[in-house]
Amino acid sequence: MASVEEEIKALEDEIQNTKYNKATSHHIGRLKAKLAKLKDEAVMRAMASAGGGEGYSVKKSGDGTVVLVGFPSVGKSTLLNKLTGNTDSETASYAFTTLTVVPGAMEHKGANIQILDIPGLIAGAAMGKGRGKEVIAVVRGADLILLLGDVYNEKHINVLINELYDAGIRINKKKPDITIKKASNGGIRFNTVGYSGLDLEEIRAILAENKIVNADVLIRGEVTQDDFIDAMFGNRVYVPAFFAINKVDLVDEQTRRDIVKDVTKRFGRPPIMLSAHSGYNIEKLKDEIYEQLGFIRIYMKPVGGKADMEEPLIIREPATVEDVCNKLHREFVSKFRYAKVWGPSVKHDAQRVSLPHQLLDGDILTIVTRA
Repeated sequence: MASVEEEIKALEDEIQNTKYNKATSHHIGRLKAKLAKLKDEAVMRAMASAGGGEGYSVKKSGDGTVVLVGFPSVGKSTLLNKLTGNTDSETASYAFTTLTVVPGAMEHKGANIQILDIPGLIAGAAMGKGRGKEVIAVVRGADLILLLGDVYNEKHINVLINELYDAGIRINKKKPDITIKKASNGGIRFNTVGYSGLDLEEIRAILAENKIVNADVLIRGEVTQDDFIDAMFGNRVYVPAFFAINKVDLVDEQTRRDIVKDVTKRFGRPPIMLSAHSGYNIEKLKDEIYEQLGFIRIYMKPVGGKADMEEPLIIREPATVEDVCNKLHREFVSKFRYAKVWGPSVKHDAQRVSLPHQLLDGDILTIVTRA
């Protein structure tokens, strides 16, 4: 009897060797769904067997959480120490120094950002190799992923991306607008808003692999088979990510340029070239983390008082008045009467708005509640 790894390899080979066209699309969709199910079950088994070892249960704090993902010995611990200035993450010149998740706090532009240093990922981490099962659980809960390589292994970043993908983590991708509601009868009923890119037979073949034969399916916009498979499982997370290459002080300028060109060509965006040891480009990295987290500044104005223009409330966009209420106090929403806004999100100053009003960077906000 073939092992799970052998079944996965056989399916991957068949998909790769089958030429995609309209005639084979249903078959490929079925194979992809079967492959995804096998991988998903393997990851879930690995997660279930993880004892949640010491140091892996980390409570999120601050205005956003960033996790440092990379191979062992790329300099994550040194980088954490440089970013936070006060975190005791052990560093050494050998692999696997960090055996637990080490949290640190970075203050930047008024935001309090949690940085997590995790054990280095290795190939097979999603299936539970090394400390992968515990590490992946932490990564899934992050607001932003910093994929860190160094000048000696930058070509291996795609291995990290594949591990995250196998663990159900979709980086730099918007969640597709797909609704699948199981039904008791009626077969597969398929509706679209706009051109979906999939037909009923493809959808039926994919759902059948997960033993779904009756369902209402609604797709808004164009999607792929992989998108639909992700929606079928319903346990994928969509997290923004960016790349940084460490230890650039150890190579010459031409090597640096070659690395930037290679990473940009493969991933569509240039990496931040830095040296955690010397501090080179650390401020640039802090700015990028702030930008990637999508922070906006809201200046709070008490009723009848002056706005506090010195210490803004930092919140991630898109942010509504309700989001601000929830961040300030748990009773603000239930006691909410109305809010007033001065700034770019309204047509005129002191405009009255309700909870769903979407705020923009630089808005001044007054919240009025019932006594």
